[in-house]
Amino acid sequence: MKKFEFFDVTADIGFYAYGNNLNEAFENAGLALFNIISKTDNINPITSKSFEITSEDKVSLLYDFLEELLFLHEIEFMLFSEFKVMIDKIDDGYHLNATIEGEDINWDKHYRGDEVKAITFHKMNIVEGNAVKLSAIVDL
Repeated sequence: MKKFEFFDVTADIGFYAYGNNLNEAFENAGLALFNIISKTDNINPITSKSFEITSEDKVSLLYDFLEELLFLHEIEFMLFSEFKVMIDKIDDGYHLNATIEGEDINWDKHYRGDEVKAITFHKMNIVEGNAVKLSAIVDL
């Protein structure tokens, strides 16, 4: 199964992320996001960051997860290539624990892709069946 693929959107870029379960699909969404910004095969997972998110539904959780990744990228000046996600259903929604790994940005070493300005809710969707397919659009 492919991890992710991109689709064209006027002035933006969208992606589908796939997984055998919701955790894996979220991990692959993180991978897709950082393959827009750079190329993850050239990002060494030498520094680890962890965070938690609670949201009212799965789509909001996806949005909040991608927002947190983008925030950490911009504030910490880092690129990430490894994503470990654990999602649990709780009484009032969903709780996500994430550990991500990457390294400080070095544009002499790392490929400079597109600058992601924002995550959008536009066409954000989660389809669960035998596998999970996520869709998201980011503002460039």
